Amino acid sequence: MSTPVGRPLPLLAGLAALLALAAAAVLLGSGGGGTQDPAEDDRPPAAERWTGTWSAAAAAAEPGTSDGYANTSLRNVVHTSIGGTSARIQLSNLYGTRPLSVGHATLARALAPGGPAATPGTMRRLTFSGRPAVTVPAGGSVTSDPVRLTVPPAADLLVTTYSPAPSGPVTYHPHARQTSYLTRGDHAADTAGGAYTEKVTAWRYLTGVDVRGPHTDGAVVAVGDSITDGNTSTPDANHRWPDFLAARLRTEPGAPRYGVLNQGISGNRLLTDSNRWSVSGGPSVLSRLERDVLSRAGVRAVVVEIGLNDLFKSPRRLDAEELADGMREIVRRAAAQDIRVVGSTLTPFGGHRGHRPELDAVRRALNAKIRAGEIYEQYADFDQALRDPHHPLRMRPAYDSGDHLHPSDAGYRAMADAVGLRQLEGAVRAAR
Repeated sequence: MSTPVGRPLPLLAGLAALLALAAAAVLLGSGGGGTQDPAEDDRPPAAERWTGTWSAAAAAAEPGTSDGYANTSLRNVVHTSIGGTSARIQLSNLYGTRPLSVGHATLARALAPGGPAATPGTMRRLTFSGRPAVTVPAGGSVTSDPVRLTVPPAADLLVTTYSPAPSGPVTYHPHARQTSYLTRGDHAADTAGGAYTEKVTAWRYLTGVDVRGPHTDGAVVAVGDSITDGNTSTPDANHRWPDFLAARLRTEPGAPRYGVLNQGISGNRLLTDSNRWSVSGGPSVLSRLERDVLSRAGVRAVVVEIGLNDLFKSPRRLDAEELADGMREIVRRAAAQDIRVVGSTLTPFGGHRGHRPELDAVRRALNAKIRAGEIYEQYADFDQALRDPHHPLRMRPAYDSGDHLHPSDAGYRAMADAVGLRQLEGAVRAAR
Protein backbone atom coordinates (compact mmCIF):
# COMPACT_ATOMS: atom_id res chain seq x y z
CA MET A 1 0.00 0.00 0.00
CA SER A 2 1.22 3.52 -0.71
CA THR A 3 2.31 5.89 2.07
CA PRO A 4 1.81 9.72 1.92
CA VAL A 5 4.27 11.02 2.27
CA GLY A 6 57.17 18.75 8.13
CA ARG A 7 65.37 20.83 9.60
CA PRO A 8 65.26 24.57 9.11
CA LEU A 9 66.77 25.38 5.63
CA PRO A 10 64.85 22.68 3.75
CA LEU A 11 61.69 23.80 5.49
CA LEU A 12 62.19 27.44 4.40
CA ALA A 13 62.88 26.33 0.85
CA GLY A 14 59.74 24.22 0.88
CA LEU A 15 57.68 27.10 2.16
CA ALA A 16 59.02 29.39 -0.54
CA ALA A 17 58.13 26.84 -3.19
CA LEU A 18 54.64 26.49 -1.83
CA LEU A 19 54.16 30.26 -1.81
CA ALA A 20 55.30 30.47 -5.43
CA LEU A 21 52.87 27.76 -6.44
CA ALA A 22 50.04 29.49 -4.64
CA ALA A 23 50.80 32.77 -6.37
CA ALA A 24 50.86 31.06 -9.73
CA ALA A 25 47.49 29.49 -9.02
CA VAL A 26 46.00 32.89 -8.23
CA LEU A 27 47.35 34.40 -11.47
CA LEU A 28 46.54 31.48 -13.73
CA GLY A 29 43.27 30.49 -12.13
CA SER A 30 41.56 33.86 -12.45
CA GLY A 31 40.31 32.94 -15.89
CA GLY A 32 40.70 36.50 -17.13
CA GLY A 33 37.54 37.47 -15.28
CA GLY A 34 38.30 38.86 -11.83
CA THR A 35 40.32 38.18 -8.70
CA GLN A 36 40.62 34.60 -7.47
CA ASP A 37 40.03 33.53 -3.91
CA PRO A 38 43.48 32.74 -2.37
CA ALA A 39 42.20 29.42 -1.07
CA GLU A 40 40.65 28.38 -4.36
CA ASP A 41 41.97 27.24 -7.74
CA ASP A 42 40.50 25.69 -10.85
CA ARG A 43 41.25 22.08 -9.96
CA PRO A 44 38.15 20.11 -9.02
CA PRO A 45 38.22 17.91 -5.94
CA ALA A 46 38.76 14.22 -6.50
CA ALA A 47 36.43 11.29 -5.78
CA GLU A 48 33.34 13.38 -5.08
CA ARG A 49 29.94 13.12 -6.71
CA TRP A 50 28.37 15.66 -9.04
CA THR A 51 24.93 16.74 -7.91
CA GLY A 52 22.52 19.25 -9.33
CA THR A 53 21.96 22.31 -7.16
CA TRP A 54 19.72 24.28 -9.56
CA SER A 55 17.91 23.67 -12.80
CA ALA A 56 15.24 25.05 -15.07
CA ALA A 57 13.58 23.20 -17.89
CA ALA A 58 14.01 24.39 -21.47
CA ALA A 59 10.41 25.35 -22.02
CA ALA A 60 10.10 27.02 -25.42
CA ALA A 61 11.60 29.11 -28.19
CA GLU A 62 11.40 32.74 -27.12
CA PRO A 63 9.08 34.67 -29.44
CA GLY A 64 10.69 37.47 -31.41
CA THR A 65 14.23 36.08 -31.18
CA SER A 66 14.82 34.80 -34.71
CA ASP A 67 18.38 36.24 -34.55
CA GLY A 68 18.99 35.44 -30.89
CA TYR A 69 20.87 37.93 -28.71
CA ALA A 70 23.89 38.94 -30.80
CA ASN A 71 26.57 41.06 -29.07
CA THR A 72 24.71 40.67 -25.78
CA SER A 73 25.65 39.45 -22.31
CA LEU A 74 22.94 37.56 -20.45
CA ARG A 75 23.44 37.40 -16.66
CA ASN A 76 21.16 34.74 -15.23
CA VAL A 77 20.59 34.87 -11.48
CA VAL A 78 19.92 31.46 -9.91
CA HIS A 79 19.47 30.21 -6.35
CA THR A 80 21.31 27.12 -5.09
CA SER A 81 19.78 24.35 -3.04
CA ILE A 82 22.95 22.49 -1.96
CA GLY A 83 26.58 23.63 -1.70
CA GLY A 84 29.88 22.33 -3.01
CA THR A 85 33.51 23.19 -3.69
CA SER A 86 33.43 22.87 -7.48
CA ALA A 87 30.81 23.77 -10.06
CA ARG A 88 29.83 23.43 -13.71
CA ILE A 89 26.91 24.59 -15.84
CA GLN A 90 24.72 23.31 -18.67
CA LEU A 91 23.63 25.39 -21.66
CA SER A 92 20.84 24.38 -24.02
CA ASN A 93 20.04 25.28 -27.62
CA LEU A 94 17.12 22.86 -27.69
CA TYR A 95 14.82 25.20 -29.58
CA GLY A 96 17.50 26.81 -31.74
CA THR A 97 17.45 26.40 -35.49
CA ARG A 98 21.07 27.56 -35.92
CA PRO A 99 24.25 26.95 -33.90
CA LEU A 100 24.58 29.10 -30.79
CA SER A 101 27.99 30.77 -30.43
CA VAL A 102 29.05 31.51 -26.84
CA GLY A 103 32.24 33.54 -26.88
CA HIS A 104 32.59 34.07 -23.14
CA ALA A 105 30.92 32.50 -20.13
CA THR A 106 31.45 33.10 -16.42
CA LEU A 107 30.24 31.92 -13.05
CA ALA A 108 30.35 33.91 -9.80
CA ARG A 109 28.68 34.25 -6.44
CA ALA A 110 26.32 37.19 -6.24
CA LEU A 111 27.34 40.02 -3.93
CA ALA A 112 23.76 40.60 -2.79
CA PRO A 113 20.65 38.48 -3.31
CA GLY A 114 19.11 39.12 -6.68
CA GLY A 115 21.67 41.72 -7.76
CA PRO A 116 23.97 41.70 -10.81
CA ALA A 117 27.22 42.43 -8.90
CA ALA A 118 29.60 39.55 -8.08
CA THR A 119 31.31 38.89 -4.78
CA PRO A 120 34.96 39.98 -5.23
CA GLY A 121 37.30 37.06 -5.77
CA THR A 122 34.63 34.67 -7.02
CA MET A 123 34.46 35.41 -10.77
CA ARG A 124 35.42 32.32 -12.80
CA ARG A 125 35.82 32.13 -16.56
CA LEU A 126 34.23 28.94 -17.81
CA THR A 127 35.73 26.70 -20.47
CA PHE A 128 34.29 23.92 -22.59
CA SER A 129 36.64 21.00 -23.34
CA GLY A 130 39.47 23.36 -22.39
CA ARG A 131 38.38 26.15 -24.76
CA PRO A 132 37.05 29.55 -23.68
CA ALA A 133 34.34 29.57 -26.33
CA VAL A 134 31.84 26.98 -27.49
CA THR A 135 29.30 26.45 -30.26
CA VAL A 136 26.14 24.67 -29.20
CA PRO A 137 24.52 22.87 -32.14
CA ALA A 138 20.88 23.46 -32.94
CA GLY A 139 18.84 21.20 -30.71
CA GLY A 140 21.86 20.34 -28.56
CA SER A 141 23.39 21.16 -25.20
CA VAL A 142 26.84 21.47 -23.62
CA THR A 143 28.31 21.14 -20.14
CA SER A 144 31.17 23.37 -19.04
CA ASP A 145 34.42 22.16 -17.56
CA PRO A 146 34.39 22.29 -13.76
CA VAL A 147 35.86 25.24 -11.88
CA ARG A 148 36.91 25.39 -8.28
CA LEU A 149 34.50 27.66 -6.43
CA THR A 150 32.96 27.50 -2.99
CA VAL A 151 29.24 27.42 -3.64
CA PRO A 152 27.13 27.85 -0.51
CA PRO A 153 23.69 26.36 -0.16
CA ALA A 154 20.76 28.78 -0.42
CA ALA A 155 22.88 31.39 -2.22
CA ASP A 156 22.54 33.31 -5.47
CA LEU A 157 24.92 32.63 -8.35
CA LEU A 158 25.51 34.70 -11.48
CA VAL A 159 25.86 32.71 -14.70
CA THR A 160 26.72 34.97 -17.63
CA THR A 161 26.96 34.13 -21.32
CA TYR A 162 28.07 36.43 -24.13
CA SER A 163 27.06 35.66 -27.70
CA PRO A 164 28.98 37.59 -30.37
CA ALA A 165 26.83 36.64 -33.37
CA PRO A 166 23.22 35.93 -34.34
CA SER A 167 22.13 32.47 -33.35
CA GLY A 168 18.47 31.89 -34.07
CA PRO A 169 15.55 31.36 -31.67
CA VAL A 170 16.48 31.49 -28.00
CA THR A 171 15.84 28.52 -25.73
CA TYR A 172 14.37 29.93 -22.55
CA HIS A 173 12.35 29.41 -19.40
CA PRO A 174 9.85 32.25 -19.34
CA HIS A 175 8.26 32.06 -15.89
CA ALA A 176 11.38 32.38 -13.75
CA ARG A 177 9.91 34.41 -10.85
CA GLN A 178 13.48 35.73 -10.61
CA THR A 179 15.06 38.96 -11.88
CA SER A 180 18.02 38.46 -14.22
CA TYR A 181 19.87 40.97 -16.41
CA LEU A 182 21.21 41.69 -19.87
CA THR A 183 23.43 44.30 -21.51
CA ARG A 184 24.96 44.97 -24.90
CA GLY A 185 28.60 44.02 -25.47
CA ASP A 186 30.85 41.56 -23.68
CA HIS A 187 30.45 42.20 -19.97
CA ALA A 188 30.56 38.57 -18.90
CA ALA A 189 33.56 39.16 -16.62
CA ASP A 190 32.24 42.39 -15.07
CA THR A 191 32.27 42.11 -11.31
CA ALA A 192 30.62 45.42 -10.38
CA GLY A 193 27.52 44.74 -12.43
CA GLY A 194 26.93 48.39 -13.27
CA ALA A 195 26.52 47.66 -16.96
CA TYR A 196 23.53 45.43 -16.27
CA THR A 197 20.80 48.02 -16.32
CA GLU A 198 18.17 45.98 -18.18
CA LYS A 199 16.13 43.62 -16.02
CA VAL A 200 14.46 40.52 -17.40
CA THR A 201 12.18 37.89 -15.92
CA ALA A 202 13.25 34.77 -17.84
CA TRP A 203 16.24 32.41 -17.81
CA ARG A 204 17.89 32.04 -21.21
CA TYR A 205 20.07 29.11 -22.42
CA LEU A 206 20.99 28.05 -18.86
CA THR A 207 19.35 24.83 -17.77
CA GLY A 208 21.49 23.58 -14.89
CA VAL A 209 24.20 24.17 -12.31
CA ASP A 210 25.91 21.17 -10.71
CA VAL A 211 28.22 21.13 -7.69
CA ARG A 212 30.69 18.64 -6.28
CA GLY A 213 31.97 18.46 -2.74
CA PRO A 214 32.08 16.39 0.44
CA HIS A 215 28.33 16.63 1.05
CA THR A 216 26.85 16.28 -2.42
CA ASP A 217 24.93 13.09 -1.77
CA GLY A 218 22.27 13.40 -4.43
CA ALA A 219 19.32 15.37 -5.70
CA VAL A 220 15.57 15.16 -5.91
CA VAL A 221 13.85 16.46 -9.03
CA ALA A 222 10.48 18.18 -8.78
CA VAL A 223 8.73 17.82 -12.12
CA GLY A 224 5.40 19.32 -12.97
CA ASP A 225 3.41 22.25 -14.27
CA SER A 226 2.95 25.88 -13.17
CA ILE A 227 2.33 24.84 -9.58
CA THR A 228 5.86 23.37 -9.47
CA ASP A 229 7.21 26.23 -11.60
CA GLY A 230 6.00 28.54 -8.80
CA ASN A 231 3.53 30.75 -10.63
CA THR A 232 2.03 33.34 -8.27
CA SER A 233 4.83 32.93 -5.70
CA THR A 234 6.55 36.17 -4.63
CA PRO A 235 9.15 37.15 -7.25
CA ASP A 236 12.80 37.04 -6.13
CA ALA A 237 11.84 35.37 -2.84
CA ASN A 238 12.41 31.69 -3.72
CA HIS A 239 9.03 30.69 -2.36
CA ARG A 240 8.11 27.94 -4.81
CA TRP A 241 7.30 24.63 -3.13
CA PRO A 242 10.59 23.03 -4.33
CA ASP A 243 12.44 25.93 -2.61
CA PHE A 244 10.66 25.21 0.65
CA LEU A 245 11.43 21.50 0.21
CA ALA A 246 15.13 22.35 -0.26
CA ALA A 247 15.05 24.35 3.00
CA ARG A 248 13.61 21.36 4.85
CA LEU A 249 16.28 19.05 3.44
CA ARG A 250 19.00 21.48 4.58
CA THR A 251 17.70 22.01 8.10
CA GLU A 252 15.65 19.09 9.40
CA PRO A 253 17.54 16.54 11.54
CA GLY A 254 18.07 13.24 9.78
CA ALA A 255 16.96 14.53 6.38
CA PRO A 256 18.92 13.35 3.35
CA ARG A 257 21.23 16.16 2.24
CA TYR A 258 19.89 16.38 -1.27
CA GLY A 259 19.81 19.22 -3.73
CA VAL A 260 16.44 20.08 -5.24
CA LEU A 261 15.99 20.64 -8.98
CA ASN A 262 12.88 22.42 -10.19
CA GLN A 263 11.77 21.06 -13.56
CA GLY A 264 8.33 22.61 -13.61
CA ILE A 265 7.00 24.21 -16.77
CA SER A 266 3.94 26.42 -16.68
CA GLY A 267 1.13 24.86 -18.66
CA ASN A 268 2.85 21.48 -18.80
CA ARG A 269 0.96 18.27 -19.36
CA LEU A 270 1.68 14.63 -18.64
CA LEU A 271 0.67 13.18 -21.98
CA THR A 272 0.74 15.90 -24.66
CA ASP A 273 3.41 18.27 -26.00
CA SER A 274 2.68 21.95 -26.55
CA ASN A 275 3.68 24.09 -29.53
CA ARG A 276 7.39 24.99 -29.45
CA TRP A 277 6.55 28.69 -29.83
CA SER A 278 4.02 28.70 -27.01
CA VAL A 279 5.26 30.53 -23.89
CA SER A 280 3.25 28.04 -21.85
CA GLY A 281 3.30 24.27 -21.96
CA GLY A 282 6.56 22.81 -23.23
CA PRO A 283 7.17 19.14 -24.01
CA SER A 284 5.08 16.71 -22.00
CA VAL A 285 6.52 15.13 -18.86
CA LEU A 286 6.71 11.76 -20.61
CA SER A 287 8.61 13.15 -23.62
CA ARG A 288 11.07 15.16 -21.49
CA LEU A 289 11.48 12.64 -18.67
CA GLU A 290 14.95 11.40 -19.67
CA ARG A 291 16.39 14.87 -20.41
CA ASP A 292 14.86 16.82 -17.54
CA VAL A 293 14.64 14.21 -14.80
CA LEU A 294 16.38 10.86 -15.14
CA SER A 295 19.66 12.19 -16.61
CA ARG A 296 20.16 15.02 -14.11
CA ALA A 297 23.37 14.88 -12.06
CA GLY A 298 23.03 12.87 -8.86
CA VAL A 299 19.30 12.29 -9.11
CA ARG A 300 18.04 9.91 -6.44
CA ALA A 301 14.35 10.68 -6.39
CA VAL A 302 11.63 12.56 -8.24
CA VAL A 303 8.44 14.15 -6.98
CA VAL A 304 5.75 14.26 -9.66
CA GLU A 305 3.07 16.98 -9.70
CA ILE A 306 1.17 16.86 -12.98
CA GLY A 307 -2.22 16.24 -14.53
CA LEU A 308 -4.46 19.29 -14.17
CA ASN A 309 -3.51 20.77 -17.54
CA ASP A 310 -4.28 17.46 -19.20
CA LEU A 311 -7.81 17.89 -17.91
CA PHE A 312 -8.06 21.56 -18.92
CA LYS A 313 -6.45 21.38 -22.35
CA SER A 314 -7.37 18.01 -23.84
CA PRO A 315 -9.67 18.30 -26.86
CA ARG A 316 -11.58 15.33 -25.51
CA ARG A 317 -12.45 14.20 -22.04
CA LEU A 318 -9.73 12.06 -20.44
CA ASP A 319 -10.48 9.41 -17.91
CA ALA A 320 -8.52 8.75 -14.73
CA GLU A 321 -7.02 5.51 -16.06
CA GLU A 322 -5.37 7.25 -19.04
CA LEU A 323 -3.59 9.62 -16.68
CA ALA A 324 -2.80 6.78 -14.28
CA ASP A 325 -1.14 4.81 -17.09
CA GLY A 326 1.06 7.82 -17.94
CA MET A 327 2.10 8.10 -14.31
CA ARG A 328 2.88 4.38 -14.15
CA GLU A 329 5.20 4.83 -17.14
CA ILE A 330 7.14 7.44 -15.12
CA VAL A 331 7.49 4.92 -12.29
CA ARG A 332 8.68 2.14 -14.62
CA ARG A 333 11.26 4.28 -16.40
CA ALA A 334 12.59 5.74 -13.14
CA ALA A 335 12.81 2.33 -11.44
CA ALA A 336 14.89 1.03 -14.35
CA GLN A 337 17.51 3.63 -13.33
CA ASP A 338 17.10 3.03 -9.58
CA ILE A 339 15.38 6.37 -9.03
CA ARG A 340 12.58 6.63 -6.49
CA VAL A 341 9.30 8.23 -7.46
CA VAL A 342 7.00 10.06 -5.09
CA GLY A 343 3.73 10.91 -6.73
CA SER A 344 1.25 13.52 -5.62
CA THR A 345 -2.47 13.94 -5.63
CA LEU A 346 -3.93 16.59 -7.91
CA THR A 347 -4.77 19.83 -6.11
CA PRO A 348 -8.25 21.37 -5.81
CA PHE A 349 -9.33 24.04 -8.27
CA GLY A 350 -12.91 24.83 -7.36
CA GLY A 351 -13.75 28.43 -8.24
CA HIS A 352 -11.17 28.59 -11.05
CA ARG A 353 -12.43 29.61 -14.47
CA GLY A 354 -11.45 26.17 -15.81
CA HIS A 355 -13.42 24.26 -13.19
CA ARG A 356 -16.16 21.96 -14.41
CA PRO A 357 -17.80 19.20 -12.37
CA GLU A 358 -16.89 16.48 -14.87
CA LEU A 359 -13.19 17.48 -14.80
CA ASP A 360 -13.14 17.53 -11.03
CA ALA A 361 -14.69 14.06 -10.99
CA VAL A 362 -11.72 12.75 -13.00
CA ARG A 363 -9.32 14.51 -10.61
CA ARG A 364 -10.97 12.91 -7.59
CA ALA A 365 -11.03 9.47 -9.22
CA LEU A 366 -7.31 9.75 -10.05
CA ASN A 367 -6.55 10.87 -6.48
CA ALA A 368 -8.39 7.81 -5.19
CA LYS A 369 -6.16 5.57 -7.30
CA ILE A 370 -3.04 7.35 -6.00
CA ARG A 371 -4.14 7.00 -2.38
CA ALA A 372 -4.99 3.33 -2.91
CA GLY A 373 -1.44 2.58 -4.12
CA GLU A 374 -2.51 1.74 -7.66
CA ILE A 375 0.09 4.07 -9.26
CA TYR A 376 2.89 5.09 -6.89
CA GLU A 377 4.53 3.28 -4.00
CA GLN A 378 4.82 6.61 -2.15
CA TYR A 379 2.87 9.80 -2.53
CA ALA A 380 2.49 13.31 -1.14
CA ASP A 381 -1.10 14.34 -0.58
CA PHE A 382 -1.04 17.85 -2.02
CA ASP A 383 -4.81 17.81 -2.31
CA GLN A 384 -5.28 17.25 1.41
CA ALA A 385 -2.54 19.76 2.26
CA LEU A 386 -4.24 22.58 0.35
CA ARG A 387 -7.96 21.99 0.39
CA ASP A 388 -10.42 23.85 2.54
CA PRO A 389 -11.85 21.34 5.06
CA HIS A 390 -15.22 23.08 4.81
CA HIS A 391 -15.20 23.27 1.00
CA PRO A 392 -12.97 20.36 -0.09
CA LEU A 393 -13.22 21.11 -3.81
CA ARG A 394 -11.52 24.45 -3.21
CA MET A 395 -8.25 25.62 -1.65
CA ARG A 396 -8.44 27.09 1.83
CA PRO A 397 -8.34 30.89 1.49
CA ALA A 398 -4.94 31.31 3.21
CA TYR A 399 -3.38 28.97 0.66
CA ASP A 400 -5.09 30.47 -2.41
CA SER A 401 -3.19 33.04 -4.52
CA GLY A 402 -6.54 34.40 -5.60
CA ASP A 403 -7.01 32.55 -8.86
CA HIS A 404 -8.29 29.40 -7.14
CA LEU A 405 -5.69 27.24 -8.91
CA HIS A 406 -2.19 28.41 -7.92
CA PRO A 407 -1.20 28.46 -4.25
CA SER A 408 0.02 31.46 -2.31
CA ASP A 409 3.47 31.42 -0.68
CA ALA A 410 1.85 29.85 2.39
CA GLY A 411 0.23 27.24 0.19
CA TYR A 412 3.54 26.39 -1.46
CA ARG A 413 5.06 25.93 2.00
CA ALA A 414 2.21 23.60 2.93
CA MET A 415 2.90 21.52 -0.17
CA ALA A 416 6.59 21.17 0.74
CA ASP A 417 5.59 20.18 4.27
CA ALA A 418 3.42 17.39 2.83
CA VAL A 419 6.43 15.59 1.30
CA GLY A 420 7.78 12.86 3.57
CA LEU A 421 11.55 13.34 3.50
CA ARG A 422 12.23 9.67 4.20
CA GLN A 423 10.24 8.84 1.08
CA LEU A 424 13.08 10.35 -0.96
CA GLU A 425 15.71 7.78 0.02
CA GLY A 426 16.11 4.03 0.20
CA ALA A 427 15.98 1.10 -2.18
CA VAL A 428 13.76 1.17 -5.23
CA ARG A 429 11.35 -1.69 -5.73
CA ALA A 430 10.75 -3.19 -9.13
CA ALA A 431 8.13 -1.32 -11.09
CA ARG A 432 4.66 -2.78 -11.20
